[in-house]
Amino acid sequence: MTRFLARPVLLVALLLLGSLGARAQSGVRQRPSQRLENARIAYITDKIALTPEQAQRFWPLFNEFTDKRRDLRKQTKMGLRGQDFSAMSDKDIRAALDEQFKLRQGEINLEKEYVDKFAKVISLRQVAQLMQAERDFTRELIQRLDNRRAASGALSGQE
Repeated sequence: MTRFLARPVLLVALLLLGSLGARAQSGVRQRPSQRLENARIAYITDKIALTPEQAQRFWPLFNEFTDKRRDLRKQTKMGLRGQDFSAMSDKDIRAALDEQFKLRQGEINLEKEYVDKFAKVISLRQVAQLMQAERDFTRELIQRLDNRRAASGALSGQE
């Protein structure tokens, strides 16, 4: 029965993507990041079988979570990047590492907080499916990029 409900949601998502594509062809080009985001929304909506009512409450919450997680990940990446550890004291190295641990723990805490928030608008089963769908989407995206690179490498090797 849940799959039955997911089909209209998927259809709406695909129609939305189609209309965005039509707009892009009419002169307003869609950014690749926006196309990727639209594909991710359609993928997750299908995988966790959101009803239209759930989707209306879920997506603003998920977008809020995604923004906060993106900010934490950006801070984590910037923390150790470009550090010259050979010129740092042990005390400074320890402080830099502790800051990294704090940021990574912050991401875990954020996920725990939002699991509770998500569970108020979708079922726990859907929350678990969401976590799996995010990993699967990322895995599929990486695989497609690898395939594209391999194909472009094979084409350039033939010339």
